[in-house]
Amino acid sequence: MSSPMIAWVPVVNRLAKYFTTSNYAAQSIDLPSVEINDVETAPEKRPRTLKHLLRANHVNYSILYHNLEYHNHMAHLLGSAYLFGADAVQMNKIYDEESKELEEWKDSPAEVTDKDWREFLGDKRYQRAFVDFFEDELALKYDYDWKEVANEYLYSGKEPLINGLIGGLGHPLIHLGYAYELSNKELAMEALAMASSSYNYLHKYLDSPSYTQPSTYSTTSPLEIIHKIAADTRFDGLFEERGAANMDMLFKDHEPLILEHWNAWKIVDPNKQFEDSQEAAMTLLVKTVQPGTHAYDFFMVHILTTSHAVRILLPLIPKKFHINLVRQWWLLAIAVYAAQLRPKIDQDLEVKPVKGWKYVEEMAVSGPWATDAHYVKALRAMKAAAFTWGDVHERYLAAAIHFADDFKGWIF
Repeated sequence: MSSPMIAWVPVVNRLAKYFTTSNYAAQSIDLPSVEINDVETAPEKRPRTLKHLLRANHVNYSILYHNLEYHNHMAHLLGSAYLFGADAVQMNKIYDEESKELEEWKDSPAEVTDKDWREFLGDKRYQRAFVDFFEDELALKYDYDWKEVANEYLYSGKEPLINGLIGGLGHPLIHLGYAYELSNKELAMEALAMASSSYNYLHKYLDSPSYTQPSTYSTTSPLEIIHKIAADTRFDGLFEERGAANMDMLFKDHEPLILEHWNAWKIVDPNKQFEDSQEAAMTLLVKTVQPGTHAYDFFMVHILTTSHAVRILLPLIPKKFHINLVRQWWLLAIAVYAAQLRPKIDQDLEVKPVKGWKYVEEMAVSGPWATDAHYVKALRAMKAAAFTWGDVHERYLAAAIHFADDFKGWIF
């Protein structure tokens, strides 16, 4: 081989690696759907109660509040409690407690239309206008078929809305998961409005293939990458304290660093690696809390609850979006981990469970933290993952029991 040809070998190898690992639209994840609970048509009191409370929240309270900084978690808490078996009395109690801090809707500066709706993406002041717009589409164009509205606005165009679901700490992704799992049109319209209002720069990493490039290393294990991030001294001293605001700084000032680790996850066995990612999500919540501290991180729990939303959605969305949705979650996961100052993972925290899922359900529905949305959602996510993958070694059960008992509130 001539020397010019030899010089081309590393370049060809890198190009081959790039095209092999970046053709994610051809891959998919084959999972059965979770049980869909159609509360719209169920005649029993329990689902009727949930339907009425979701509708009351939809009519009365905005999806964003407190200077447009907080997300309305009413539907997440009610939905999780319902799926854990909460009765009508318990759900009404949740509604009464959760609604105390919510705010009524405020008019948007103007309406949005099918001609200009994308011009207002990311402007939270238009949350009401987005809800009105999507509900008008539901009634006037799609004959009240909310899935058709979702299909049109989530999956179409050069920059489909589904690639922007991790804006707002992943709350649009979580909300969309509950919309599908509960088959509820109000939640679906809220999810579309939340995705539109919370839309930000993060979508570009999925929309533009230029950001998917060979990394300095590669592995199929998400936890291996987390450990590498923990040991990467380039993150040292970037932030004075933990906080979600660090994420914007991370992408603005240190984009190559975070993308290096993002691109290091080489997806070759999508099903197995999604399973690994769910275990990583559980690990990041439960095994980063040192014994006796009860220091559960409010932002880290979103890694777990967004992973649960991905699990709900994968069997229900077009296959060409499967890997991008998982990689979108992965980008959020490593960004949150870095923003929260890369807490140490203690693998020795795992213990053999002495109780069962019935205990977890009781703690979620009637325990002392039953009205804390993120607590209940985290338990629900761990149970769903356990039943998805089998939990032969009872890792999810052990983590759920430990979290249920050890939780004393969130740190921020």
